[in-house]
Order: sequence, then C-alpha cells, then structure tokens
Amino acid sequence: MTYRRIKLLKLILIVPLVGLLAAIVMLLWNWVMPGLYAGIQSIDYWHALGLLVLSRILLGGMRGQRGWHAHRHWQKWQHLQSMTAQERETFFQQRKHTCRVHERD
Repeated sequence: MTYRRIKLLKLILIVPLVGLLAAIVMLLWNWVMPGLYAGIQSIDYWHALGLLVLSRILLGGMRGQRGWHAHRHWQKWQHLQSMTAQERETFFQQRKHTCRVHERD
C-alpha cells in the first residue's frame, strides 16, 4: 500500500470513530450530569463533540499516541535488546550511578 492510501484509510476510519465517541460522550453526560448536579442541562451532539475536543486539548495534547516519544523509546528498547548480558549490566550500573539521588548529611 502506498503512503497516500494508508492516510486515506486512516481518515476513513477515524472520522466515524470520532463521531461515535462524541455520541457516547453526549449520552454519558445526559445520563450522569443532570442527576448529579441540579441546574446542569442536557447537551446535544455538537456540544459533546466540542467537549471532547476541549478535553483532548486540555488533558491529552494534540499529538497522537505515537509521536516522536514512542519512536525514541522503541529505539532505546532495540538498542538494549541488541546488547550482550555483560554490556547490559554495565549500562545499568552506569545508569544507576548517574541517576542516584545524593543523600544529605
């Protein structure tokens, strides 16, 4: 598959999933929140989608689950797996020494 086809397939799958997630947020909000707090009104689909986007921005950031952090951790994992047992032990001993919190007297 080409890169363009993969992106199109992801888009085709993500759009309905976001719509379904917004509907779930709306149903949960309308089921839970008015019963917990007096004065809170039910929300419609578009408000639920806005709430979902707002919570993603405030709590999750806008980068995806597989940003550059995941790639970097995968590279570290591969590097550790390619080491011999002796190299790995030396690596962890050096890391333990550099990461140690120095106690105050």
